[in-house]
Amino acid sequence: MTTTEPHSGGHPGDEAGVTTGFLARKLGVSPTTLRSWDRRYGLGPAARVEGRHRRWSPDDVAMMQDMCRMTAAGVPPAEAARVARRRAVPEGTGTPLGSAVEPGPPGESAAGQASSPERPSPAGRPPDGGRVSEGHGGAEGSGSGEVLEGTGTGRSGGGLPLGSVWQECRGLARAAVRLDAVAVQEQLTRAVTTYGLITAWEEILAPALHAVGRKWESAGDQYVEVEHLLSWHVSATLRHCYVRSSQAPGRSGDALPVVLACMPGELHTLPLEALSAVLAERGLPVLMLGGAVPAEALVATVRRIGSTAVVLWSQSRSTASLALARHLAATRWGVRGARTHTAVHVCGPGWGAAKHETQLRRPRSLRDAVTALAGDGLTPRAGAVP
Repeated sequence: MTTTEPHSGGHPGDEAGVTTGFLARKLGVSPTTLRSWDRRYGLGPAARVEGRHRRWSPDDVAMMQDMCRMTAAGVPPAEAARVARRRAVPEGTGTPLGSAVEPGPPGESAAGQASSPERPSPAGRPPDGGRVSEGHGGAEGSGSGEVLEGTGTGRSGGGLPLGSVWQECRGLARAAVRLDAVAVQEQLTRAVTTYGLITAWEEILAPALHAVGRKWESAGDQYVEVEHLLSWHVSATLRHCYVRSSQAPGRSGDALPVVLACMPGELHTLPLEALSAVLAERGLPVLMLGGAVPAEALVATVRRIGSTAVVLWSQSRSTASLALARHLAATRWGVRGARTHTAVHVCGPGWGAAKHETQLRRPRSLRDAVTALAGDGLTPRAGAVP
């Protein structure tokens, strides 16, 4: 099935391309960004007709998608533009798409452009830096007029509320907004491989998910497809990490597992999926019950397996039941004369009222939760990641 752009002009050949507005929505960037890339880097339509709106051919669109993927991966826009133009050579022409003369940023010579590498390399990012404020790019102007706009009609000015985040987070969000599943998965895999699960979750994955979620709440159902796409790929990535680690050699089935469960009525499972992946990577046994676990099932599970620790996630106050958490913390299990209890960790923004509950532990981040659980007497397998 193909999607065609409505044409308002009626000029011959209009059907050969899409408008700048349509392309901007498809890519998840603003029309201003497309015009800026055309002016600064020569990334414009290959064919232009004087006195008419610009039309982007399928080859032009493919070139711009390549440009977006590279900038989302952290490649400087000027370098990404040069590579995108070289790759976008129509068959049989030998001539790159875009302008006849490849422009660069002010002060950059043609000789300097010609000597650039064919394959770009995104700049490395130290774990304690590299944040980019929304709408404020670096010297290359990657954020000049570039907002994360929606993919459907009627969403002008609908930028995602990212704030000051890592460039990788902005790249992931851009890929999700333009519904580029391949780029989303590439960004997720690269983030986890480069920074590790905890840093990738706290600095890249979670901020992107929060921004999409806030936009969905404020814009009705307009961003539901973006939220679903990003959530699905984040879940797939985290579960892949869990499965890979849980099948590693040397894993013992004798240790008592950590029980991870969302409170009754709570369906947000991704934070617990991240925790399960990190614990599995460190060789700690996990029993993941998932979303909306009934209270009776939670209590029965703790008593049945004798868990050393249980983590309860609540996204909102409406699902945070202090009564259930207290009951689990007071539950005793084991043989008579040697009964013990389970350490209860309440996690998530819904547990604000638990700050004075001395019998409950309240980690504030994924890193805090891993540290707290490691102190509950859990035994990692040999050879696990420390």
